[in-house]
Amino acid sequence: MRLQYSILSIFIIVFINNVMLSQTAATKNDGNIEIIQDYKIKELLDKHTELNSKSTVKGYRVKIHFGNDKAQAYEIRDKFAEKYPDIPSYVRYDQPYFSVRAGNYRTKLEAYKFLKQLQNEFPTAFLVQDQIELMP
Repeated sequence: MRLQYSILSIFIIVFINNVMLSQTAATKNDGNIEIIQDYKIKELLDKHTELNSKSTVKGYRVKIHFGNDKAQAYEIRDKFAEKYPDIPSYVRYDQPYFSVRAGNYRTKLEAYKFLKQLQNEFPTAFLVQDQIELMP
């Protein structure tokens, strides 16, 4: 019985000592972690990022101008960009008209809220369904 306690005590001391040494060895790396992985994983992640960064989805934008004068379309876009620098705006040419669209909204409700903000400045603005860019 006494022999069992001695063996158990030695085992516990050795086990605790190994656990403590393994904890101190990890701190010697100053918090740096080295990841060892197959190079194909990195290639797949890069390819996934590249494909998804260019993807578009069905969404909504606010059309703030529609006309056949290119200079006027760019002038309105610049005016919009000055007032709302965080909202992306796009000039689009659908022969023979130029349109200025703003925003990237996934839902109609989000686009409608923004439309209400714009109606004092751009009274002829309205919602359009469009392919929008996904923002990271």
